[in-house]
Amino acid sequence: MPLRITVDPDVPAAPYEQVRAQIAEQARGGDLPVGHRLPTVRGLAGELGLAANTVAKAYRALEADGVIETRGRHGSFIAATGGTTAREAAVAARSYARRARRLGLDRTAALSAAEEAVAAEYGMEG
Repeated sequence: MPLRITVDPDVPAAPYEQVRAQIAEQARGGDLPVGHRLPTVRGLAGELGLAANTVAKAYRALEADGVIETRGRHGSFIAATGGTTAREAAVAARSYARRARRLGLDRTAALSAAEEAVAAEYGMEG
């Protein structure tokens, strides 16, 4: 399954973020199966007409998010993220809930603050 990435200079997102988001989406959607080997940083940078540092930044972010794993000189591969992602989200949610309670927020106020933060992060208004 080939990696399909396009970088649009007219999109407000930085090129590294476009690369990161597209790889993450293809991994989540199953278009890039677990174990799929990604192109080298230099190889993908050359294909996309980007600086190697731009692609390296995207790969570092993907690795930090658990989407890919780098195996030294063997390359970077799509990681098994389903369980890891859900666990990390649950840990973050519990941490937020504890902090909101310590701040004295009731359940409604805590949920409202979380919904506003998610809406802002995903670019939605409301």
